[in-house]
Amino acid sequence: MATQNAISAAGEKDLELLATLQKARGTLADQIARRIVGQHDVIDNLVCAMLSGGHVILIGVPGLAKTLLIQTLAQALDLPFSRVQFTPDLMPSDITGTELLEEEHGTGKRVFKFQPGPIFASMVLADEINRAPPKTQAALLEAMQEHRVTAAGKSYQLPEPFFVLATQNPIEHDGTYSLPEAQLDRFMFELKVGYPTKEEEIKIVSSTTGAGSNEIKPVLTGEQIREMQRLVRRLPAPPSLIEYAVDLARSTRPGQPGASADVKKFVSFGAGPRASQYMVLGAKARAAMDGRSVPDIDDVKAVAHNVLGHRLVMNFQAEAEGVGVERLLSL
Repeated sequence: MATQNAISAAGEKDLELLATLQKARGTLADQIARRIVGQHDVIDNLVCAMLSGGHVILIGVPGLAKTLLIQTLAQALDLPFSRVQFTPDLMPSDITGTELLEEEHGTGKRVFKFQPGPIFASMVLADEINRAPPKTQAALLEAMQEHRVTAAGKSYQLPEPFFVLATQNPIEHDGTYSLPEAQLDRFMFELKVGYPTKEEEIKIVSSTTGAGSNEIKPVLTGEQIREMQRLVRRLPAPPSLIEYAVDLARSTRPGQPGASADVKKFVSFGAGPRASQYMVLGAKARAAMDGRSVPDIDDVKAVAHNVLGHRLVMNFQAEAEGVGVERLLSL
C-alpha cells in the first residue's frame, strides 16, 4: 500500500510539472516576443531541445537576430549566459580555460590555478562556429557530450543545465572550416532561421528604431529546467513510437533494406543511433510542452527533419544533380 501511495504521489507531481511547463511555455513565448518578432517554430524547437538536454545549431544569414534570440532566451530562463565569437585564431584554451601561475597571499608560493573559460556557463553561444579551425571546434566535443572540461589532467564539471547554441552563416565560405561529422552529430537539432514576412519586418523596424527598451522577466529557473528535463526522461514512450523512430533513422542508411531509391542513389552515410534517441526525446519534450504525458507519432514527425537533416552525408551524385536533404526527408 505504501508503494502504491508513493507511485500515486509521484504521478501527481509529474502532472503538476506538466501543467507548470505548459503554462510556462506560453509565458516564455510572451517574454521573448517582447524583443523577437516571429520565429515561433525556432523558439519552440529551442525549448524542446533544452528540455531534451540537447544542443542546437542555428543556420541563417546575418541580421536575423539569432544572437539576440539566444540572449533573450537566456534571460527569460534566468540562466548564466556566455558568448564566444569564433575566429580563425581562437585557441582551445580560449574556450575551456587555462592554468595561470599565481602567487599565494601570505606564503608567497607560486601555484598554478585553473581559470575557467567562457564554456563555464549554462547557456553558451558559439557564434559563427565554422570560423574556428578544427582543433578549436574539437574543444567543444567533450563539453557537449560529457558536460565537463579536462585541463592539465584534471576534470572540471560544467554547470547544469548546460546548452551549446551555435550559429553558422550559410552564404559566406571564405575563412571557414566545415564542422566534422562527429561534432555535427552532437547537435540535437539543426534549425534554419529564415527571413521575416513583410508584416514582421515592418514591426521589427518600428520596434528597433525607437527609444523604448523591453525588459525580460525570468520565467523559469535553472533548477526548474533540470526538474523538467528529468520529467521528460520519465515520460513513457510507446514501443510503436520507438520502433517508428528507429525505422525512420535506419531508412536514411543506403545499405538498409528500408532505404528508398533516392537514399541509395544520393546518400553516402545515413543517421546513426543518436538520431533515434533524439527523435524519441524530442517527441517526449513536445508532448510535455503541450501538457501531454504520452508522446505520439506526430511528435516524432515534428522533430524528425531537424534531427536528421544534418546527419545525412550526401554523395557526389547528389551534388551533381542538385539534390538536397530536403528532398529525401519529406515525411
